[in-house]
Amino acid sequence: MKKSTRPGWDEYWLNIMDAVGQRATCLRGKFGCVIVRDNVILSTGYVGAPKGAPQCDEVGCLIKEVKHGDGHVSEHCKRTVHAEANAILQAAKNGVRISNATLYCGMCPCRDCAMLIVNSGIKRVIVRKDYHESTDTKQMFNDAGIELTILENE
Repeated sequence: MKKSTRPGWDEYWLNIMDAVGQRATCLRGKFGCVIVRDNVILSTGYVGAPKGAPQCDEVGCLIKEVKHGDGHVSEHCKRTVHAEANAILQAAKNGVRISNATLYCGMCPCRDCAMLIVNSGIKRVIVRKDYHESTDTKQMFNDAGIELTILENE
């Protein structure tokens, strides 16, 4: 009998993260997040507006221009809560300790989500792709001793 090939743990959790992201309601991206410790799921989250508020897929995105420190301007949807924040909030709501856990997400977290990750005690972050505004996040994770792995550096 031929032994089947199983995905490694990181690949496995990233596949689950993708499935969680299918629940996302923002039209700009179907992102999910999974928080794991000792190969057990502690919490999940996806991009969406706060409970009871209109969702992007119902009323459209709430686009705002953001001016960055270097002067360039980008557009972001401000209707939604990021997947990483929602996963951390879900754990808190349910009394689940996520310190010393690993967080899986699609892109390198934004600065705001990075602050939540640091203060929640997460020790490892695995992302599929880098984010063009990730300099602050990388520095913050480095300062806090959080291991950051970016799988696809494009």
